[in-house]
Amino acid sequence: MLGIVRPCRHHLSPALHRRWAAHLCGTCLALRDGHGQLARAATNVDALLVSVLTSAQGPATGSTGDRLAGPCPARGMRTATVAAGDGARLAANAALLLAAGHVADHADDRQGAFRHAPVAAVGRRLADRWSERARATAPAGFDPAALLAVPARQHAIEHGGTATLEEATAPTADAVSAAFAHTAVLAGRPGNAAPLAVTGAAFGRLAHLLDALDDLDDDRRAGRWNPVDATGAGVEATRGLARAEVATLAATLPTVELAGPELDARLAHRLLVHETERAWQRTHARTEQPPTDQPPHPGDGARGRPPRGVLAGCVAAAGLCCTGQLCCADEFQGPWSGRPRSNPCANCCDCTECSCDCCDCCGSDGCCCDGCGCGH
Repeated sequence: MLGIVRPCRHHLSPALHRRWAAHLCGTCLALRDGHGQLARAATNVDALLVSVLTSAQGPATGSTGDRLAGPCPARGMRTATVAAGDGARLAANAALLLAAGHVADHADDRQGAFRHAPVAAVGRRLADRWSERARATAPAGFDPAALLAVPARQHAIEHGGTATLEEATAPTADAVSAAFAHTAVLAGRPGNAAPLAVTGAAFGRLAHLLDALDDLDDDRRAGRWNPVDATGAGVEATRGLARAEVATLAATLPTVELAGPELDARLAHRLLVHETERAWQRTHARTEQPPTDQPPHPGDGARGRPPRGVLAGCVAAAGLCCTGQLCCADEFQGPWSGRPRSNPCANCCDCTECSCDCCDCCGSDGCCCDGCGCGH
């Protein structure tokens, strides 16, 4: 789960946005409570889907619930009601395991800040510690094997023979499938396990594909392995498979019995159906110009701005936050890569000149699902 679901206030009604924030904060606090303050860095906006799905399926003892959280700098030092229970703990566990794999992968490949040997060594130790902690504190009945196996399986694919695009994305798909399916166990809805496994596999594969497309130019410049080129699929076929996974999500989620709070059920639909569609559209727009299925000629990677060091990147990131460029600019320079990056909210609709809230066009909770046939 790599951060493809990132709704803003333009896409969610106030009630849905508050509920999304409650699950996000709940996942962050579950990471802190279970694994320490540093683990909060593993908070992932896609991992909170596990918490949302658990709550949306209905109450089971210990699986859901809210609690009042104390002041937090991320909330302007305000208190808030946040999601709690087994769903939040499972989301935290999944986020930590996936973050550990991500850090280990970057450390092994010496990417970004991890290109320096001391930083890579620290990253590898941190990844190992997070993996061990997540394995020891896995929620009751949850087998973290699929998530723990992601780094090794991915390494074998990247350093093995030829693989198809489906095979290259299978480790991520299997890991997310296991996490999604377990939400049915936590919610006491065993009949939901099968469709949720399909939903999770589609979401995991979609996340991997979109991440590969977004990273393609950088990977080509650096000569890194990328499934788009390594499998021979090319950009068009990769976008096509990603579009098929979006369609699978839209077709499968309605078969899941979401008998919990209506707000959580609506949020699950918005995130897994509408926001995944928006994520695909963002990536499609970024990779459409110039269209190419061919890697660059050797030596092309020499062009471009050299990456910043760890300290300089942190200073640049702080500057982007303090000047508002992260939320206001259509494009900004990546704090570590130094290369132009499109803003995640650049495609948000502008509601300043219309007389209504764009997210409230279908009622007080804001669905805007006309024509999708899902009932949410």
